Amino acid sequence: MNYNWNWSILFELEPGASGSYLSYLLVGLGWTLALAILAWLIALVVGTMVGIGRTLGSARLERMCFAYTELFRNVPLLVQMFLWFFVLPELLPQALGIAMKQMPPPWASFWPAVLCLGLFMSVRVAEQVRSGLQALPRGQRMAALALGLSVAQTYRRVLMPNVFRMILPPLTSEFLNTIKNSSLALTIGLMELTARARAMQEFTFQVFEAFAAATVIYLVVNLLVTLAGRSLERSLRVPGYVEAGEGKGLPLAGH
Repeated sequence: MNYNWNWSILFELEPGASGSYLSYLLVGLGWTLALAILAWLIALVVGTMVGIGRTLGSARLERMCFAYTELFRNVPLLVQMFLWFFVLPELLPQALGIAMKQMPPPWASFWPAVLCLGLFMSVRVAEQVRSGLQALPRGQRMAALALGLSVAQTYRRVLMPNVFRMILPPLTSEFLNTIKNSSLALTIGLMELTARARAMQEFTFQVFEAFAAATVIYLVVNLLVTLAGRSLERSLRVPGYVEAGEGKGLPLAGH
């Protein structure tokens, strides 16, 4: 049986009469970006703290951070999504659990997805931060402490600015992964871009058009993120460091 191509379906009215199917997909893109950005903020904050915790020299703190990393890294994201949505409300105090269950859509699935994706990606950020801190010359930390800076001031004013410059390219890649991983939120009912593409093909039976449009939208967004990351990397580059692509942001000999 021949497939009947119909690209004009993107401009036809969707069943909810809120606009065309293309606008229907773009609304889904808005939920995708909102989920990815909020989850990325959680990932950056938590991941930075965990990564720093693994380099402070405290054996107990390092074991706790290691356990956190291994827990979230070794459980599939889809399983974690189900745990946050279905299991967490049953483990919380009754009033809070009921409040979570009674949140109106799409918030009932949006917030668990944000927390799940944010914590899942935080362990990847933590590993990038830890690796960046361990790649810095030890002399930077020692010199800062010798000047009278506290440990907190050493990290905040000396080490972390250099680390974030070094790990900006992999952080950009992790943000792209966050955007792509957000598609799993469809499994708990969030109508983000992928979920809306699937709904569109169920309404119209134009499966190729629906998912081709979603693919192009994802591609454009991710290319824009990549370009923005490269531009930010160039603007934050420190003279005397190896150019991007020639190394990993490590200081040149003699600097």
